[in-house]
Amino acid sequence: MTAPRKEQLDEWMQRFERDGFVVLENVIAPSEVERLKTALLSVEEHHGFGYAKTSFEGFKTVRINNLLAYDEAFWSVPLQPSVLALCESLLDKELLLSSLCSLTLGPGQTAQPLHEDTQQLKLPRPRPPMALNAMWALSDFTESNGATRIVPGSHQYDHAPAYGAEVDTVPATMPAGSVMLFDSALWHMGGANTTDERRYALSCYYCAGWMRQQENLQLGIPRDVAARFPRRLQELCGYGIYKGQYGHIENRDPIELLGQEGKPTVWAATDLKMQQRQTPK
Repeated sequence: MTAPRKEQLDEWMQRFERDGFVVLENVIAPSEVERLKTALLSVEEHHGFGYAKTSFEGFKTVRINNLLAYDEAFWSVPLQPSVLALCESLLDKELLLSSLCSLTLGPGQTAQPLHEDTQQLKLPRPRPPMALNAMWALSDFTESNGATRIVPGSHQYDHAPAYGAEVDTVPATMPAGSVMLFDSALWHMGGANTTDERRYALSCYYCAGWMRQQENLQLGIPRDVAARFPRRLQELCGYGIYKGQYGHIENRDPIELLGQEGKPTVWAATDLKMQQRQTPK
């Protein structure tokens, strides 16, 4: 997997800023799609996961949260180069993974209520992106099997939708192996699955480094498991210091808890710069 070309990244950025979403078609290899589906089914069976218990999550939808703790197959998902590069450009390189869960829609799953993902936060709109949802299609997303329904451009509206309101939406259809990245402020809803087959997907949700994550990954993922992650994934899960200031433990980088070399706090880095300026050359 390689990072996207600058020209491609710029195109995605322009479409995202205009529409509030962008579809990255066929960025996931078919073999990877099958590997992730196999891992999902294995985790579901081994741990006895069933349908969700709330109407928002879906009474005929299997949602498995905290996926990073269950199978190494999911470790590569938040690190997907094209998606991560786009998210870093829209937020910054110190962004966090907010959550990673599965969305397996069973036959008969009804449509989700219309919402936007940050409407619990009473902040002015429109605003720069705060959180981004990368919807991974592990099945073809069609209008009949529950493709996410969206209101293009609604991330620029000056208000959130009334929860469950009936407005005109369009289905974000895409082939398996594609990823739709959308602004958390975009009005959207899960579609209804009127087919007789399951629809498989992952929701890889990123947020700004200063936000609280949806999932408490530092406690939810056993430390011995997190210690085996690639360093970049450890940082995404919150083992780091945002802007050298937020999230430290007694002025130390929490990534040291995983056996990694930490980065200095902003205060230590400032002193070091001052010393370097004062040192004769």
